[in-house]
Parts: sequence; C-alpha cells; structure tokens
Amino acid sequence: MERRNLLPRWHSVSTTQPLVLAAELAAAWSDIQAHHRDLPDLASPEALIGESSSACGTRLGFERLLHEAAHGLAAAREIRDTSRAGRYHNRRFLLLASELGLAHPVEPHASSGFSQVTMLTETEERYAATIERLERALGAHQQAVAGSVDGGVLRAFRGPAARHGSSGGGVRVKAVCGCGRNVRVVPSVLAQASIVCGACQQPFKIA
Repeated sequence: MERRNLLPRWHSVSTTQPLVLAAELAAAWSDIQAHHRDLPDLASPEALIGESSSACGTRLGFERLLHEAAHGLAAAREIRDTSRAGRYHNRRFLLLASELGLAHPVEPHASSGFSQVTMLTETEERYAATIERLERALGAHQQAVAGSVDGGVLRAFRGPAARHGSSGGGVRVKAVCGCGRNVRVVPSVLAQASIVCGACQQPFKIA
C-alpha cells in the first residue's frame, strides 16, 4: 500500500488519546506500586501502546501491566527471570508473577515458558477500580485509532512490536557507572552484554 493512502487515517487520530492512555497506564502502575514498594517506576508507558506481538502478551490491559510489573520486580531484585532474548519466562518469573496475583497452568509453554499468566479472582477484586478506569481509557483509545470500512467493520492501525522485536519497550531501570552517570535500560538487554561508559570505562550496572 502506498504511503499516501495511510496518511489520512493516521492523521485523523486525536493526538490527545495516546497521552490520556499513557497517563492512565502510569496511574495504574502507581496503584500496583502501592502494594509492591520495591517495584521501580514505569519509564515509558507509551512504549506499551501499539505493541502488537510480544512474548508478554499481545493485548494491552491491566493483566498485561501486572505481567510487566513482574519483570520490574525482577529488575529491582536483580533476578534473571527470562532467557532466549526475553521470550522464555522461567520459574523465577512465575514466583514473581504469583506475588503480584497472577497464576499459570502447571506445565510451561515450549517456547515462552510461564509467560501466559492470568489474573486471579482476588487480584481483580483488589484492583477493580483501577481496572475499570484503565479499560475506559483503552476503549476510548481504540475507538480513536479505529476506522470504519465496508460493512461497518472496524480496523485499527497497529504499531511495530517494541519489547522483543527491536531495542525493547516495557520496563526500563536505571543503570549507573563508576563516575556516577546513569542510563535507562531494559535489564534483558544489559544481560546480553555490558554497556561501558565512555568517560570512566566502567560498565553500567543496575542501581
């Protein structure tokens, strides 16, 4: 499809909707932090919007946010919870997910491990108000990016996958070098190879 055919739909989307949804994602994350004090901040909630393919789940919602929070706890506690470039979720991830109110079938998936976690009933009840608020924001965002085609069927523009397909989205944490400079990085990226500071020649390490 030629680029000029995509532009009208892209530019017709309200520029305020992604900002509203990002704000609601950040607020929901703060609600999770209220129950898990060592969970780091969500550096870029907008990175989760439009992600269409990920080992962490393709549907954006509160359940997905809890999944990302498990990775956040792993980063804060320096726990290696995934392998195979972040695709395979191991039993350490499952323990963290359980702490956040998520459950998984007994047997792991062959390629993604314990990634397919789901919310427990008591978790839904605990975060009922947060879930309702986030679902409203998601619904408004989906309506904004959807276009009507023949027969009234709605199709939405989907952005490229960020977390595992390229440089990585999701939870970024602060890493510090010997001279005190810091960068924000996805822990799985730092686990693959050291990032060295150009000033002090020391590797960045998660604070």
